[in-house]
Amino acid sequence: MNGVQSELLTPLSEDQIKQYHEDGYILIKKGCSGDLIDVFNRHIYDIRSGPMEEMAEWARTTERARFSTRLFNPHKHDGFSRQMMKLPIVRGVLAQLMGREAAGVQSMFFYKEPGSHGQAAHQDFYYIKNDPMTMIAAWIAMEERVDEENGCLWVIPGTHKLGLLPHGKVKNLDEHEQWTDETEGVDLSKEIPVIMEKGDILFFHELLIHSSNRNRSVDRWRRSYVCHYIREDASIPDRKDLTVKYPLD
Repeated sequence: MNGVQSELLTPLSEDQIKQYHEDGYILIKKGCSGDLIDVFNRHIYDIRSGPMEEMAEWARTTERARFSTRLFNPHKHDGFSRQMMKLPIVRGVLAQLMGREAAGVQSMFFYKEPGSHGQAAHQDFYYIKNDPMTMIAAWIAMEERVDEENGCLWVIPGTHKLGLLPHGKVKNLDEHEQWTDETEGVDLSKEIPVIMEKGDILFFHELLIHSSNRNRSVDRWRRSYVCHYIREDASIPDRKDLTVKYPLD
C-alpha cells in the first residue's frame, strides 16, 4: 500500500479519534477538493435547471422551489451523487471511527438560499433509529465559507453522551423549519458555531445535538451535501426508505 492510499484509508490520528469520542464530532479541513465541489454543484444545478416536465420524477419539485427545496437521496438515482457519498477519505474516517467498514444509507443536497430557515436543535437518531447504534453523518461544505451569517451548523460538544433526549415542537418558527422537532431538556445556549470552508467535512455522532439558523445573508447561499452512514452490519428496521445500504468500496 502506497503512502497516499494509507493516508486516505487511515486519515485520523489517535488524538483526532479521541477528540471525536470526547466531543461527538471532528472537522476535517479540505477533505474534498474545491474543483470537485464546483463540478458537483454544477451537476446538481443541471439536474433541476431543465424544463420541469422533463425533469426526473425523483428530482421534481415546484417551479418556485427547484433551487430551494433540498434534494433527498440523490445517491439512489444519480451516479455522481453516489460517488460523492463514497469519497475515499470519508470511507477511511468512518472505518476508523466505527471499527469496521461503513455503508451509506441517506443523502441530502441542501440549497439554503438567502432568507431560508434553519433546522432546530435535534439528534439524528431521533429520525433514523439504527441497530446497533452506529450512525455518523458526513457534512460537506459546498461554499467558499459557511458561517453564522449564511446558516452554518451549531453543535453542543459532548451531548452525544446524554443518550436520546425528548423532542417536541419547534419553538422559534421565525428561525427554524416548522416540520421538524426540537430537542428538549438541554441548555441550547451552549451551542457553538462550526465555521467551515469549501471542501471541509464535518463528521458527527448521531446523538450529537446540532442545529442551524436562518440564512441571514443577502446573496450568499449555503449549499451542502450531507450523507448518513451506518456500520456495514447495522440496519434501520423502522425506515423502509432507508433499508438499502450502499457499500463504500
